[in-house]
Amino acid sequence: MAKSTANSPQAVMEQIEKGTIAPVYLLMGEEAYYIDAITDALIHKLIDSSAQDFDLSLMYGKDVSMGDVIMMARQYPMMSQRKVVVLKEGQQCSKFDEGLSAYLQQPLQTTVLIINYKNGTVDKRKKAYQDLLKYAVVVESRKLYDNEIPDWIQRQVQRMGLKIDVKSAQMLTDFIGNDLSRIVGELEKLRLTMPAGSNQIHPELIERNIGISKEYNDFELLNALINRDVFKANRIAKHFAANPRNYPLIKTLAAFAYFFTNLMYYHYLVDKNPAKAAPELGVAPMRVKEYAQAAQFLNARKTMDVIRMLRFYDAKSKGMDSTNNQPEGDLLKELIYFILH
Repeated sequence: MAKSTANSPQAVMEQIEKGTIAPVYLLMGEEAYYIDAITDALIHKLIDSSAQDFDLSLMYGKDVSMGDVIMMARQYPMMSQRKVVVLKEGQQCSKFDEGLSAYLQQPLQTTVLIINYKNGTVDKRKKAYQDLLKYAVVVESRKLYDNEIPDWIQRQVQRMGLKIDVKSAQMLTDFIGNDLSRIVGELEKLRLTMPAGSNQIHPELIERNIGISKEYNDFELLNALINRDVFKANRIAKHFAANPRNYPLIKTLAAFAYFFTNLMYYHYLVDKNPAKAAPELGVAPMRVKEYAQAAQFLNARKTMDVIRMLRFYDAKSKGMDSTNNQPEGDLLKELIYFILH
């Protein structure tokens, strides 16, 4: 049956959990987290730990050709119903096309072949890739944008059987960025440090165990601007200015750009009901109220002016105005003044 790159990592993980297993997987892309997670899920599902020495074969692209991998895939399992062959670092595998198309057309049904291809994608012009699309499960795991991370964290926390508020998700995003593997590691750390009987990740827990300030972060700065809290906004800006390595201006500008671009979209939505507006803006329904509140004092024209100024200060922070090299903290204070007045 024909496959396509429409296989999302999450959908494939769900298929594995339900026991729907394909004979061949190509896991590729810039985001390593899902490549590793799907590989681990397949190994865990198919082979008991006591049998892994016999029926799990890990091969590395720099050491083998595809012909070697196919030869291993044609061997039968010894103690399990299926043998699992994992080609790691497939991007370094010599003669990647060698024998692959022939094997895909008649794969050994007692083998699951998993090809890891990190930091890029297989050449989509080649016959081997077209055959992989036709006969295998192909997953392209892309890097998430920073503005997608808070919602991803909330879904991940929900899968862990826990809860997290919007502020806590944004705090983790501001501190970690879009490194999904590191985010999951920090979430596991938080789970282990939760008080008995609790399932809520909150700012105090994050501050205590990860070292992120619940008061000084991009989320709180935006919240201060939305609420027109001049004192709070300037207090946070002063803290950022005193700690430029921990609070780089470029990251704050990126958070602002996402919010104010969405605010411009919000201004022109026909239906501003949170249930309808949320999917249009790509945010959780509970966050629509932030845009509604900001829109009360930032009309569409002012919002466009803010976006224009974000570009201006982004250029200045990168040294494009060599005649006036201001500290990042001063640039942020100027920007905050412009937004609030």
